[in-house]
Amino acid sequence: MDAVSVIVSALASGAAAVLKPTAEKAIKDAYAGLKSIIQRKYSGVDLSPIENKPASRSKRESVAEDLVDAGATGDQELLDLAKALIDAVARHDKAAATVIGVDLQEVKAAYLDITKVTTSGTGVRVKKSEFHGGIDIGEVNAGETGESTNP
Repeated sequence: MDAVSVIVSALASGAAAVLKPTAEKAIKDAYAGLKSIIQRKYSGVDLSPIENKPASRSKRESVAEDLVDAGATGDQELLDLAKALIDAVARHDKAAATVIGVDLQEVKAAYLDITKVTTSGTGVRVKKSEFHGGIDIGEVNAGETGESTNP
């Protein structure tokens, strides 16, 4: 997953978690930190669409495009804050963290073939993995119900 995808996933999961009245302080603080740095460094990036509809694939794609256009792709500080938010959500809000259909970490394999994934959040997330021979991912329906990431 590229840096902007990690940042947008963090924003979406953080926004979803923060919307809940029972949101933990750790999530609120991590989300506020990520949001603050984006507002400070990339003031042209409007986060309100993803805050209002964090499960919307189109809103996440729009924010991702804005972050790329603003030059945020190589911002290590921003990426580190995004990863910290993802970790906070995973620790304190299991429901918000599980909107990812397939979540693979530290996999070493000759091949990965995912046929069909349907989820209200991110369809497939692969971190720190190595594949030799190729990766096939079939139909992925993520974000807004009924939308497919395949043309």
